[in-house]
Amino acid sequence: MTNSSLTLDLDAVDAYLRANLPGYEGPLEAKKFNVGQSNPTFLLTTPARKYVLRRKPMGVLLKSAHAVDREYRVQKALQGSKVPVAKMHLLCEDDSVIGSAFYVMDFLDGRNFADPLMAGEDNATRTAVIDEMNRVLAEMHMVDINAVGLADYGPEGNYFERQVGRWSKQYRASETEVVPAMDQLIERLAAAIPAEDGQRTLVHGDYRIDNMIFAKDSAQCIGILDWELSTIGHPYADLAAVIMQWQMPPGTEGRGLAGVDRAALGLPSDEEFIAKYCERRGLEKIDNFGFYLAFCFFRMAGIIQGVLKRAIDGNASNPERAIKLGRYVPMFAEHGLAALDRG
Repeated sequence: MTNSSLTLDLDAVDAYLRANLPGYEGPLEAKKFNVGQSNPTFLLTTPARKYVLRRKPMGVLLKSAHAVDREYRVQKALQGSKVPVAKMHLLCEDDSVIGSAFYVMDFLDGRNFADPLMAGEDNATRTAVIDEMNRVLAEMHMVDINAVGLADYGPEGNYFERQVGRWSKQYRASETEVVPAMDQLIERLAAAIPAEDGQRTLVHGDYRIDNMIFAKDSAQCIGILDWELSTIGHPYADLAAVIMQWQMPPGTEGRGLAGVDRAALGLPSDEEFIAKYCERRGLEKIDNFGFYLAFCFFRMAGIIQGVLKRAIDGNASNPERAIKLGRYVPMFAEHGLAALDRG
């Protein structure tokens, strides 16, 4: 039995799976994925098949953060729907097993693109993958939350009001230095929250291309990953999250499309992507998109501030990358202010 990480007790995992997972047979090997900053994730390999284990990190955690039980619940609820997710196997909420809650799901054997540039792919593939990303997003926002048992997955009321309040508190709890742009963004967002428009849907909370697995031989999405921030809320937050990433600089750090000649690469403009989404959902247009974009920059700044704080406290999943990410908090805040100014 191989244990490639000090953060996973393989003997305990093996014993738990033998007792609780039908068809499981060891020996078991594990390898920690080096992507992701929140919940440590491991590839579990047995002679017959592969699984993925996702756990809460060790140490003192912010209230409501790292909710692997919610991740498990939403993906379990979506099985059989038009939203592709991995098959869920087990949720263990007994901290005594490996030191924190975890769940086990199928390993999705497909392609994952690190960023929307999709280096090395041809234009036809880029066009098809982004269109599939658009289609799946629209399908997620059209899920009947009552029919799949998720009506109570998030509170009633104004989603953005709730989220701005929550992430402002999370940011303050993780604050390591004063960032004037972030202080200004928090104040301005709270004053600019749109009135309710009746839309209440499933929201992923971190919808971007690197959280998706595509078939090896086509543009079909076979699974959306990383549902930690999912809830019932407003769909435009997910749509704006896609556009937010595209406004980042290209490369391994920003993983965006800023300054890229998209048409030459078969990639849509922001406006084209939004229009296609609206067409699929039967919407005429989206007013005040700048607010939704600013909100996404604000929330991402709050997330990476939390990642930085965990690195400082010694609890980060990938400390070196966490420190690098933390330097981007002011930039995200400034982008958020610019989005508000554009409206």
